[in-house]
Amino acid sequence: MAGWKATGIPDQSGRTAVVTGGNSGIGFAAARELARRGASVVLACRSAARGRAAEVALRAEVPGAEVEFMALDLADLSSVREFAAAYGRRRGPGTLDLLVNNAGVMALPYGRTADGFETQFGVNHLGHFALTGLLLPRLLDAPPGARIVNVSSGFHVFGDVDHEDLGSERNYRRWIAYGRSKTANLLFTHELARRLATAGSGIVAAAAHPGYASTNLHVAAAPQAGTTLTSRLAVAANGIGIAIGNGVIAQSAASGAQPTLYAATAPGVRPDEFIGPRFSVRGAPHRSWRAKWTLDDKSGERLWRASEKLTGVSYAALSH
Repeated sequence: MAGWKATGIPDQSGRTAVVTGGNSGIGFAAARELARRGASVVLACRSAARGRAAEVALRAEVPGAEVEFMALDLADLSSVREFAAAYGRRRGPGTLDLLVNNAGVMALPYGRTADGFETQFGVNHLGHFALTGLLLPRLLDAPPGARIVNVSSGFHVFGDVDHEDLGSERNYRRWIAYGRSKTANLLFTHELARRLATAGSGIVAAAAHPGYASTNLHVAAAPQAGTTLTSRLAVAANGIGIAIGNGVIAQSAASGAQPTLYAATAPGVRPDEFIGPRFSVRGAPHRSWRAKWTLDDKSGERLWRASEKLTGVSYAALSH
């Protein structure tokens, strides 16, 4: 693993990858490198304008790339279902080798998804939980080597999930809620890997985090932070801090995508591994430390049951 770079990605010819949030940042960088190595890539994005622009940009950077934009809004479960159905109609059975659950929102003021879930938990966890369950039959039908990669964050240390208050309704603090949603990503990976193994599936479910990468995720919350003078000053101060951090500490989106690409393609990745930068914030891919609560079997199973109930998506293919 030492010194691994995207140039080490094995040939992906004949494989199909879905990358959520593939229109910018880490998602676009990951999609580009997969396409560069021969994969057929689906950019699953909320904005049609940005998704189509990313499709054009990727084709320009990788001539001959097989890439397609498909609409997906993780904040709306009806959109998730529509995406999965449309994917099935266009691609058919056995045509998904890699699912990269990359899209997400970060430290937003309190809000709700179309289905009434707190936005960060709804988008970062529940949307991807539903998407994975709906696409799982296609992954199970794929040739050996299929993988699911859930993109979490080092900020998962901000909080374990509260099973009595999954939507952080009692005392919403946006960074704590973000950390809990990233813990949910890791618990989901942990339980998914366990269930896949029990079912005798060879699919590898792993997780990754980018460290500190310079992307638009860090500033996405600013326009929603309020209109009071205090809120505006806070946004301005936060923006200055982000600009300094991005210039001095952050690595590029391309570098930030390397842990995801390693988890998605490198030989020998084990189920439930968590891959991040060697030095946590930046550096080559490395097996990352994770909080002990993300490896709690009972917590993972409890979150799974709640997620099935909330989304209405059952992983029936793993229950046989």
